[in-house]
Amino acid sequence: MSAFLPSLPAMTEHFATDYGVMQLSVSLYLAATAVIQLMVGPLSDRFGRRKVLLGSTAVFVLATIGCMVAPTIELFLVCRMLQAAVAVGFALSRAIVRDMVPQDQAASMIGYVTMAMSLAPMLAPMLGGALEEAYGWQATFVFLLLSGLAILALTWADLGETAKIRPSSLRAQLAATPELFASRRFWGYVFSAAFASGAFFAFLGGAPYVASEVYGLSAFWAGVGFGAPAIGYAFGNFLSGRFSVRFGINRMILWGTIVTGIGMALSVLITGLGLGSAYVFFGFCTAVGIGNGLVMPNASAGMLSVRPHLAGTASGVGSSIMIAGGAALSALAGALLQLGETSLPLQVIMLVTSIFAYLSIAYVIRREREVLAE
Repeated sequence: MSAFLPSLPAMTEHFATDYGVMQLSVSLYLAATAVIQLMVGPLSDRFGRRKVLLGSTAVFVLATIGCMVAPTIELFLVCRMLQAAVAVGFALSRAIVRDMVPQDQAASMIGYVTMAMSLAPMLAPMLGGALEEAYGWQATFVFLLLSGLAILALTWADLGETAKIRPSSLRAQLAATPELFASRRFWGYVFSAAFASGAFFAFLGGAPYVASEVYGLSAFWAGVGFGAPAIGYAFGNFLSGRFSVRFGINRMILWGTIVTGIGMALSVLITGLGLGSAYVFFGFCTAVGIGNGLVMPNASAGMLSVRPHLAGTASGVGSSIMIAGGAALSALAGALLQLGETSLPLQVIMLVTSIFAYLSIAYVIRREREVLAE
């Protein structure tokens, strides 16, 4: 998702289009991911995690080849949307963990898993920027192709089936979803994750424009800046892995939203006072990464544990809502930034989403206290 971000300006020139159209390669990808993950949960609960992962990764490989050879922006965007098939792994990796261990242990394990995953968004933009400067933007998609083939081979060779596949029909599986949707705790966890990640997705949509147009960074140094949230994310995930079992998922989520909110409030304040810079913008985005590292593993474990027998569906629905909101925020950030010559609109969006994430987990905590009181 992030490796080709430093190449967006060069790709805009290559396809003879404007930045708003090229930025659709981010927002349309996120929108397609949202749609796919609505379906993948019930499918994986019914047919198993392994088969769905293998099929989706194969689609990603073929779509990546299409992106490399696309002659027009329209065909490129179609192939880019098909690349979203690989995001099935984002939802199902968490469901696989929840298949194996209970809630608090799942939060800890997901924290360690996503800490390793955070290396990709931290290193990929820097590598993508270097590849683009050395060989052109297509080189980044060669890198993605090789990565997809490696994932496909690893999944085929090493991933066993973890889901307890049910003999019921897919229709019966879908009929069970209202049981999940009736839980207010489920929606509290979903929206705390969605709003927390919304700050990061807004960053994905707007940071390439901020780096190149507002602060004049090269593709390589833009890639370095894009890695700032990932550094924080790795640290936040380490904290989740270390402390989620001890303090519980709700407290970890609450702390994560507070860290993000404070970081973005300071970023908005400093930039609003006329002291903004690339260091301020990307530096405080590290707080977004830390907050997401605390929120995401714990909110994921929470939503998957409300109805464990519907873990795949819960993960798919939660991921879909999170990414659909991310697509909207990504597009909004790209549109608002082109109206001026400052990073402030993007920073405000990121601050507002962090406030809503805090309100969402505060609702879950209040709801659990009410249940205990009853």
